[in-house]
Amino acid sequence: MKLRVTINGVTRQVVADPDAVLLDLLRDTYRLTGAKQSCDRKGQCGACTVIVNGKAVRSCTTKMKRLDGADIITVEGLGTPANPHLIQHAFVLAGAVQCGFCIPGMIMGAKALLDVNPDPSTEEIKHALRHNLCRCTGYVKIVEAVKLAGRFLRGELEPAALYPDPDGPKIGVSHPRPSAMIKACGVAEFTADIHLPGALEVAAVHSPHAHALIRSIDTTAAAAMPGVAGVMTAADIKGSNRHNYMVSDRPVLCEDRVRYVGDPVAVVAADTREHALAAVAAVKVDYELLPVVSSPVEAIAEGAPQIHAEWNNVCLTQPQIKGDAATAFAEAAHVVEAHFHTQCNHQAALEPETSLAYFEGEGDDAQLVVVGRSINIHKHLAMLQEATGWENMRYEEAFVGGQFGIKIDVTSEGITAAAAIHFRRPVRYIPTLQESMFLSPKRHPFDMKLKLACDASGKLTAMGWDVLVDNGAYNSMGNVVMLRAVQMLSASYDIPNVDALARLVYTNNPWGAAARGAGPPQTHYALESAIDLLARKVGIDPLEFRKRNSLLPGQTKSTGAVVDEWPFPELCEAIEPDYRRAVAEAREQSTDGKRRGVGLGAGAFGIGGPGDQSMVAVELDDDGGITVYGAVADPGEGNDSMLSQLAADAMDLPLHKVRLQTRTTENTTANGPAAASRHTYMSGGSMLDAIAQLKAAMAEHDAAAGDDLRKAGAPTRYMGTKKMVVGALDPDTGQGPSFESQVHALQLAEVEVDTETGDVRVVRMTCAVDAGRVIHPLNLTGQIEGGMDMGVGLALRERYEYGKTKDWVTFKYPSMGTAFEMKTIVRETPRPKGTNGSVGVGEMTLVATAPAVLNAIEDAVGVRIYDLPATPDKIKAALGELATTR
Repeated sequence: MKLRVTINGVTRQVVADPDAVLLDLLRDTYRLTGAKQSCDRKGQCGACTVIVNGKAVRSCTTKMKRLDGADIITVEGLGTPANPHLIQHAFVLAGAVQCGFCIPGMIMGAKALLDVNPDPSTEEIKHALRHNLCRCTGYVKIVEAVKLAGRFLRGELEPAALYPDPDGPKIGVSHPRPSAMIKACGVAEFTADIHLPGALEVAAVHSPHAHALIRSIDTTAAAAMPGVAGVMTAADIKGSNRHNYMVSDRPVLCEDRVRYVGDPVAVVAADTREHALAAVAAVKVDYELLPVVSSPVEAIAEGAPQIHAEWNNVCLTQPQIKGDAATAFAEAAHVVEAHFHTQCNHQAALEPETSLAYFEGEGDDAQLVVVGRSINIHKHLAMLQEATGWENMRYEEAFVGGQFGIKIDVTSEGITAAAAIHFRRPVRYIPTLQESMFLSPKRHPFDMKLKLACDASGKLTAMGWDVLVDNGAYNSMGNVVMLRAVQMLSASYDIPNVDALARLVYTNNPWGAAARGAGPPQTHYALESAIDLLARKVGIDPLEFRKRNSLLPGQTKSTGAVVDEWPFPELCEAIEPDYRRAVAEAREQSTDGKRRGVGLGAGAFGIGGPGDQSMVAVELDDDGGITVYGAVADPGEGNDSMLSQLAADAMDLPLHKVRLQTRTTENTTANGPAAASRHTYMSGGSMLDAIAQLKAAMAEHDAAAGDDLRKAGAPTRYMGTKKMVVGALDPDTGQGPSFESQVHALQLAEVEVDTETGDVRVVRMTCAVDAGRVIHPLNLTGQIEGGMDMGVGLALRERYEYGKTKDWVTFKYPSMGTAFEMKTIVRETPRPKGTNGSVGVGEMTLVATAPAVLNAIEDAVGVRIYDLPATPDKIKAALGELATTR
């Protein structure tokens, strides 16, 4: 059909399929990429929100046949980075822009609201943005941004009054993130926004079976379908065809066996995504079903089927022995025992696992460029080179729509790299959301039997663990995840006697890798729950019990490592007024049908682990500024701010004279992942080492700019390093080196439980945190708020189940409707070995949130859930059992 539309003030004649959607017209025809796609065009995420005839609409479900004469405004029509709209200023200044993927849709929803209601309440904002999802922020700063925008629009305040002086102090000041405004204006290029002329679209054939032999793959019908350029199988990949993170066990495409539901088997390349998906359905794979190993208990049973012929089902065993736990348990005044489970969960970044690949140059000398969402570009480059057999390659990190650990490993990039080599064409892979869910790693489920003891005075004396970690079908970095959990096993506490055994096990379940916190959230959930159980048994207030048992400087963790700093008792004191207030309010506001409860959860998250190292270079530019060269990914946590502000402070430069080169393997060195909350401590530290070398050279040669150093015959570029002690836990005792520093937290959950339905509403979360010196206050609180929101999802709703978890609705994604009030209490104890006294903070929140919520549920209604998530049906069933025993 032919129709007339006005887009951002320009009237256009359009010929379109009446059933096509507006999102395609904007992105494919006019290259307006500010509107994003996440949810397979189900209208679930709001990332594609634009304004049509004054109303916010989801462009992925808005049919063209309804748009004749329509006036359409996208985020690009509001403002540019050089001339932003007041709402865009507000989102930047409020710290609402983290990964930025959802922000254009949020901004358009906010504009539609503010156009008709310039002074909305919190509830009105939540209602207007109820269709817009965000994984990063916890929604607090989104609401604050809309309120700030209202003040700007009402003329009560000017943005200029809130922008910090770029020439003023750099540390402890919330300068706008370097990437914030381009994200707010919708011009930051995420992978799917990059236009590759002539690119083939690829789609993958995935196994519907958890364990089977591949008898044959018939691609005849698929290859003959319209638009199809060809079909690729494992036989077409010239390299190892293995993603080798730590163990070379995961195929790019399976040759003879599939090991979990979703394993990729073949790839179709076609002129359009629709043609590729249609051809995928025509590929015929003949499978011979094999016995399925569905749990670690089954995997370690005698005679269990082996997932891999080359490796035993038990990937790694790590005991931890400290003191004499058996004697301590025998002599203990009080002992509690419990069996805990955590679920398989999806990290749930909004942006799907999109990637693309293309060649620069000709013939065998051509360089393959892979663009994706990696948080460890040099490691992933090496993995792709080995897997595909193509050495001349570089990796480019696009802007990343969240990741939360999911991009520690290669997912879609192996397919795009192999396809580009095989077809010798640029290729792009944009998985569906459902496909993205099963081709990516998950949070490891933990099965934990825990025993905890104390003496008559309430001092902890012994801890015993039996931990089974479900690694799924492939190893990835499962060894690291389990070992990190063991290294932090005693958490915040002084526990003199420990007897633990942790085992990592292959199964036919989705494979696990990093997920925010990566191991400690699971073990802390069990330990913090047991701490509450023991405190209640002894009759000591849970806050006092935690403070009484805090580790102190000079004492040792469960690894035997001595700590020289431990500001946890001070956090107990800092949160006490809120805790006492919450306890009183819970008692006052509980009714027969709605019971209020209060719970605590603590965390001590290690930073700077044994063997970690970082290398970052700096170069003095000819204008006296510097360029920082470091593979420091920033999927939303604010590493661009961290590097810029530390460098500007150290060099006494205005922020605009600090340039970052962080997202390509071409001019950076291997630097480790944006994981383990390590970049502030490690990469920030190595950058300051490089700056110290540069400043020494500048002083020696009286140089103010790069040209001065060159004239003196001195280098302009200096490489800085930071290295941790090399060592590992003893394989028999689990004793050995630990983390150089910790970020400490204590969280307070206030919940309301419906005793009829089992529904839980989080009323408020409070987090007292000490992460050393604060570089950027808004970034710190933004990470904590987003982490609390994610932690509540882990506690109450989220679980990945293949076949059931298909989209954001079935995943039970956190939304404005589940958002809650948050408070952050910040203490700053400078870390002697930190980066200007700072450590990291991004993952710590996941460690303490779930146990705080579960402890609050028990405080409210007297039942404890031992198997996450604590869904209404579990709580209702537990309440029923409790009623029958009374």
